[in-house]
Amino acid sequence: MEIASFYHRLQFAFTITYHYLFPQLTMGLALLIVIMKALALKKGDERYNRSARFWAKIFAVNFLMGVVTGIPMEFQFGTNWARFSAAAGGVIGQTLGMESVIAFFLESSFLGLFLFGEKKLGQKGHFISAILVCAGAWMSGLFIVITNAWMQHPVGYTIGPDGEILLSSFWALLTNPWMIWQYIHTMAGAVITACFVVAAVGAYYLLNGRAEEYARVFLRMAVVVGLPATILMAFPTGDIQSKMVARHQPAAFAAMEGLFETREGAPYTIFGIPDRSERKLNSRIEFSRLLSFMLYGRFDAEVKGLDAFPEEEWPDNVSLLFFSHKAMVLMGILFILVMMLSAWLLFKGRLFESKPVLWILMLMFPLPYIANTAGWMTAELGRQPYLIYGLMRTEEGFSHTVASGSIIFTLVGFTALYILLSILFLFFISREIRQGPGDHTGMIDTANTPVSSLTAEQE
Repeated sequence: MEIASFYHRLQFAFTITYHYLFPQLTMGLALLIVIMKALALKKGDERYNRSARFWAKIFAVNFLMGVVTGIPMEFQFGTNWARFSAAAGGVIGQTLGMESVIAFFLESSFLGLFLFGEKKLGQKGHFISAILVCAGAWMSGLFIVITNAWMQHPVGYTIGPDGEILLSSFWALLTNPWMIWQYIHTMAGAVITACFVVAAVGAYYLLNGRAEEYARVFLRMAVVVGLPATILMAFPTGDIQSKMVARHQPAAFAAMEGLFETREGAPYTIFGIPDRSERKLNSRIEFSRLLSFMLYGRFDAEVKGLDAFPEEEWPDNVSLLFFSHKAMVLMGILFILVMMLSAWLLFKGRLFESKPVLWILMLMFPLPYIANTAGWMTAELGRQPYLIYGLMRTEEGFSHTVASGSIIFTLVGFTALYILLSILFLFFISREIRQGPGDHTGMIDTANTPVSSLTAEQE
């Protein structure tokens, strides 16, 4: 049974990890496109219009990939995780249905208008369509996070006569305190991904000496929006979420921090190698008593370690959870430092000529994807051994009628399909970047849009 559970979890982890590579960019990019359109209206500067059109095409390709890779997960709820769906469908069906019917419809409908309707809509109507695309993308993220937050911290439910979980308060579901901070943290991570991708393209153009007026627009916007996003990701959202995990999932928090023994004046560990069999953290680099202060504001406060809980309540993979959490935190610190340096150089008027920093910005774009993936791994591994924390253990939720061989066969098929999709995705994205924002009008008629404001003085 443990082998079957492993394959079910592996397949879902693979499909959802690959899927989330795309929504995180679309959710963050949607906000930047709105800002570009707002600046185009305010300044009358065609660079911002062309920039919005350019990134809308990148958005569209990512959106399409997100739709294609999201469909298998919907089926897996009914195939791989049928017992979970039967038990909790009365709750999660509400938010997942709203994500499909409301958010997806809003985002997809107005994306079409934004891509093809600029001439008919006019600039103000085009701006409104960008706002509605962003609203749809962010609502989609909201409903997904509401669903996940309920699995982390179930509220507003009752247990039915046959053991099914019934929703007793829709308002409690929507206002779950776990959801509020998780959502802000998740969206800040999405904005950071978009900012580093936009900055990377801008740095690439400057280093290659082409489309420089657009490169400056990209870099300025990425840094101005990215700096507060990186800070928001760490504080207060990351800090408060950590404290909520410590309060409601203390075993998960102890594993995240590699704390095997309950301690007063617990240290904050930067690096270590967990040894579950020996129940200790080897080769650790730590700051003495800092974890106690971060959680409770006192250097001598007690923090519960894994020894305070029975081992069957420990997360299944302590080492992977520890490394995922530390990778997320360390990359988050790196993002803040890079954005602070870039903002300082931008303020001094030296960012566009600083080749070392441009190289850093260009090469860093994969790191937010890794950090966001590590963050979701931290959340999901930390919730184990439960599917719904405190209500349903993981081994109670997967489908016993789906054979391991069938899962392996479909996993191989998914892998082959996603490799093909990745090749096509990279081809289309690289083609758009090579073509550049100023070298074409694309699918949108811009014949009636003035370009006289394309001047260096407006930089």
